[in-house]
Amino acid sequence: MSFKWDRVHVWSGEIADQAGGAAEKLSLLAQAGANLEYVETQRLPAKTGKGVLYVAPVTGPTQTRAAKAAGLNEADYPVVRRIEGDNEAGLAHRLTQTWALANISLHGLTMAVLGTKFIGYAAFDSVADANRAAQILADLGVAVAQQG
Repeated sequence: MSFKWDRVHVWSGEIADQAGGAAEKLSLLAQAGANLEYVETQRLPAKTGKGVLYVAPVTGPTQTRAAKAAGLNEADYPVVRRIEGDNEAGLAHRLTQTWALANISLHGLTMAVLGTKFIGYAAFDSVADANRAAQILADLGVAVAQQG
C-alpha cells in the first residue's frame, strides 16, 4: 500500500455564522481563480454568531491578495497534511490507532472515499507530530511519497 502525503498551507479567517457567511469570503477567491481542494467551516461556540473558514490551496499573488481582502491569513496552526491513496476497509481505524499508539493526538481528521480511492486531511498540533506520523507509516512498510 502506498500513500501520497503532502503539506497543506491552510488559510483561515472568521466568518459570520449565518446564511452566506462562507460564500461571501469564497466569492473573492473564486473571482481570483482559486481552485480550492479543501474547504471547512466551523461554528465558534465561544463567539455567538461567528464561525471560522479554512481553505487551501491559495496560490500566486492574485489569490493571495484575494484571500487577504477576504480577511483570511495563512494559518500556522494546526499543521495539516493531505493524504491520499487506495481505499481499504478499516483504513481510518488502522491509521488513527497506529498514531494513537505512538501518542500522537490528532487535532482533526477528515476522510472521504470516491470509488477505490480515498483522500483525507489530517491536522496535527505540531510539525513534529506530522513528521512522526509520516515516519510511522514508513516504518510500517507503507510507501509514503512526501511533498511540500
